[in-house]
Amino acid sequence: MTADSGIIDDYFPDAAVPSPVRRARIVVLGNEKGGSGKSTVAMHLTVGLLREGLRVGTIDVDSRQATLTRYLENRQQSIERLKLPLPMPEHRLVPRAPGLGAEAVADETARLEAAIGELSRRCDTIVVDTPGSDQTMGRVAHSYADTLVTPMNDSFVDLDLLAKVEPMTLRVICPSAYSAMVWEQKKIRARRDGGSIDWLVLRNRLAGTDARNKRNMARTLDALARRFAFRQAPGLGDRVIFRELFLSGLTLLDLRERGIQTPLTLSHVAGRQEIRALIEAIGLHMPPVPIPVPTSLPPPADAFAPSPLAGAGWGGGRHMYR
Repeated sequence: MTADSGIIDDYFPDAAVPSPVRRARIVVLGNEKGGSGKSTVAMHLTVGLLREGLRVGTIDVDSRQATLTRYLENRQQSIERLKLPLPMPEHRLVPRAPGLGAEAVADETARLEAAIGELSRRCDTIVVDTPGSDQTMGRVAHSYADTLVTPMNDSFVDLDLLAKVEPMTLRVICPSAYSAMVWEQKKIRARRDGGSIDWLVLRNRLAGTDARNKRNMARTLDALARRFAFRQAPGLGDRVIFRELFLSGLTLLDLRERGIQTPLTLSHVAGRQEIRALIEAIGLHMPPVPIPVPTSLPPPADAFAPSPLAGAGWGGGRHMYR
């Protein structure tokens, strides 16, 4: 926890805190460790849902790295350059508020609520990508999750962010920083609207061969799941193609499109099945449920970042992708 984590408790007192009117299901990709694959998973979930016929909105609250935003920019450029009929979500990049303290927390919360409220009027599902570090915007985004997906590399280095583990017996000693933060956001969510957060942990970059580390990770995560009340999602294999597709803005689910030069291999087919299994595990095929709650704060005038490609056929302003 950071020094300003108590500020959020001050901003969200024990009394019920209102949340924006919404009916879309909100899926948050969260892990405070960078390089865990959040943006890649977010993009594949988004495209998978679009190809199922759902209306999907995306929110990027990591305005510094903006990986999901850059991924979607690359996708739009491929659409225009190759004349590909690729589905696109409605996207919002929500910048951090200047300054620190309770005022900044209120400002960032208002920015995020405004993005959620606006997209919820038109989308079935909203996918939110968060920073790979402990930031106010990331914590607030976690509190709005209906489903929290935490990708983590299949390594005890990454697992250390969930719990401290005794090295000889693999016994769980205590929760670590990220697990404690998720628990706090669950309480905030319950106080706000009586809702709950369905937490899934996704093992990412799984090795194709059996190994002691892989077995030990499975055993430890089983113990953690019972103790910390999360579900385990089907894992994703360690496939180079996930990293290669970023520059073109494509996903494994796009490779059958005419005009795409990347050949579809057996490894790619297996990866596509892993993505579909993840969507099934999350339960995103179920219809969204309306939650009519009034908005607590008006959005600030600069709630959304302008498009870096404003005036280049993207619509500019707040509506980066339409």
